Amino acid sequence: MRRALDAIYLGAGALAAAFVLLIAVLMLGQSVLREFGVRTGAVNDMVAWCCAAAAFLAMPHAFKHGDFVRVTLLLEHLGDGARRALETAALAIGCVAVGYLAWSALAFTWESWRFNDIAQGLLPIPLWIPQTSFALGAVLLWVALADELLIVLRGGRPSYVVAVEERHAHGDFSSEV
Repeated sequence: MRRALDAIYLGAGALAAAFVLLIAVLMLGQSVLREFGVRTGAVNDMVAWCCAAAAFLAMPHAFKHGDFVRVTLLLEHLGDGARRALETAALAIGCVAVGYLAWSALAFTWESWRFNDIAQGLLPIPLWIPQTSFALGAVLLWVALADELLIVLRGGRPSYVVAVEERHAHGDFSSEV
């Protein structure tokens, strides 16, 4: 199960990176096509949807690898028991909040599909298509949070803490800048 979850997080991160690449390709293509007088207004809509997809699909991978911003000033000065209690509370609150976000995103995307909502911009596509990345990213972030909560409840150390410590052990403090 651990390998499958890690593969899913990695896949979501890779898909997010693909959307970032697509943003670059679209923007470069738009710049070139404008020089030839080609109208490219719909590209702006596509880039906006790709930005949302890249952001939400990257969240589970970033979270599991310690790349979310965490304020650890208090945690660093606590004993193991208090630290574990605060980590557990934070993860539980995060699960509830992101669970609500994921549920809302799924409902929102389902409604768009059910009512055949069409984008109002220059590219009239069904809105559920770009909204799917938002819903998928939110669901996967919830899975990642629940995964970490179970790790901590079973007595383990959070993956994001281990990942940051490993980077620091190798002299990589780039995430601290």
